Amino acid sequence: MSMVEITAKDFDVEIALAYATPDNITGRPIYARAACYLHADAAEKMKAAVALAAPLGLRFKIFDAYRPTEAQWKLWEAFPSEEFVANPRKGSPHSRGVAVDLTLIDGAGRELDMGTGFDEMRPISHHARTDIPVEAQRNRFTLMGIMSAAGWDFYKNEWWHYQLFQARDYPLVDQARLPKPLM
Repeated sequence: MSMVEITAKDFDVEIALAYATPDNITGRPIYARAACYLHADAAEKMKAAVALAAPLGLRFKIFDAYRPTEAQWKLWEAFPSEEFVANPRKGSPHSRGVAVDLTLIDGAGRELDMGTGFDEMRPISHHARTDIPVEAQRNRFTLMGIMSAAGWDFYKNEWWHYQLFQARDYPLVDQARLPKPLM
């Protein structure tokens, strides 16, 4: 199984890995190294999404992609709710390299309003909320449309989370398989 590094240059995306900073639900960095990886199948679909967003003058900002199981445990310890965090005993699609957390940015690099921030662990972050501004609703649906057209499945509880269909059919990826571990 091959993991592909997702770089700003090669994929024309902005990389802003939240778990490599203290700006996440744990309040401290989880990753020692800010590198973004996806399984080759997911990387191919990420390229397709980038190509679909470009004619609209949009790009992606990636908050997380491959996540080592050790990191999944840290998230679970900080917020043990399967509504928002996959139970590490079952394995996360992120830990298989087939999930990505992202948002859309405009030509100036500004994030589009999605009604909440990334990792806002509240029901207001669920897809199809009508109690957020209309512009945020449109932006969420634009993100969902692009990602769905590129072959991604969405997670109903997080507007920012997309994964490959049958994500749990992919094996968990040990970070030792990366050129250099994240943690």
